[in-house]
Amino acid sequence: MQTVSRSVLVILGWGLLATAIPASAHHSFAMYDLTKTQSIEGTVKEYQWTNPHAWIYVTVPAADGKVVDYSIELTSPNLLMRRGWRPSSLKTGDKVTVVLNPLRDGTPGGRIVSVTTPDGKVLTER
Repeated sequence: MQTVSRSVLVILGWGLLATAIPASAHHSFAMYDLTKTQSIEGTVKEYQWTNPHAWIYVTVPAADGKVVDYSIELTSPNLLMRRGWRPSSLKTGDKVTVVLNPLRDGTPGGRIVSVTTPDGKVLTER
């Protein structure tokens, strides 16, 4: 009887571990202030079409002449494709206007609301 109980515990333990690994990879958007939006104009430094979330890195000129690098999180490429985004939607050097939900801690960055491409096309993720 003790051997059966131990086997059951081992199987349950492995089952819990297998379900916890995918869950740990997902995160919430609690770090963004979804009640506020911010508009920035800048140059695409990098556009990462990656899972689980795509990213846009935009260089924005500051009033003091320095530049500020913004990290903007998008949703998954799968969902973005359904909204008209493509891996070629943005290119390094593109001048863009981005509307985002800013980070709560004031760090330059946020969650995408929309981006206006150089040709005037507006892309959203929602």
